[in-house]
Amino acid sequence: MGLPFHPLWLVLILAIVLIIFGPGKLPELGGAVGRGIREFRKASSEITDEVKSSMDRHEPAPPPAPAPPPSSTATTVTADHAAPAETETGKKS
Repeated sequence: MGLPFHPLWLVLILAIVLIIFGPGKLPELGGAVGRGIREFRKASSEITDEVKSSMDRHEPAPPPAPAPPPSSTATTVTADHAAPAETETGKKS
């Protein structure tokens, strides 16, 4: 894949800019374009850093561990709910 524009177009544009602004203004124009690009890069990197730090701060906490199921050996039965006791003869009281 080549350049998105033909190099001849770049030369033509530079020649037109030289004619319009003259050789005395080209260094000022180049400096202004350079400062603009530098400020744009600085602003975009600041925004990127801010978004990344915001994402780190608002990262969701891991879900809580599920509670273990109650085991049958740990269950206690109260006297109100106990089954009737069997006597020695095998009859329920």
